[in-house]
Amino acid sequence: MSEPDEGPDGAAPEEEAPSGFLAVTLAELRKVVWPSRQQLFSESVAVILMVSLSAAAIAAIDRFYHWGSAQIFR
Repeated sequence: MSEPDEGPDGAAPEEEAPSGFLAVTLAELRKVVWPSRQQLFSESVAVILMVSLSAAAIAAIDRFYHWGSAQIFR
């Protein structure tokens, strides 16, 4: 009995999977739109600022609840 020419989905089986995978991966990476240096810098600053503000807000809420529980459970 010989091997079928087509896979279960009707596609031909790939013989060179590693090189095919690498070629497809490189083709997809060529489609990526990489940011400019200025855009990368400004978006990084925005992320760092938002993370810092979020951390400060969480710390403030935590201190408020700690103070409140200390007032209730002394």
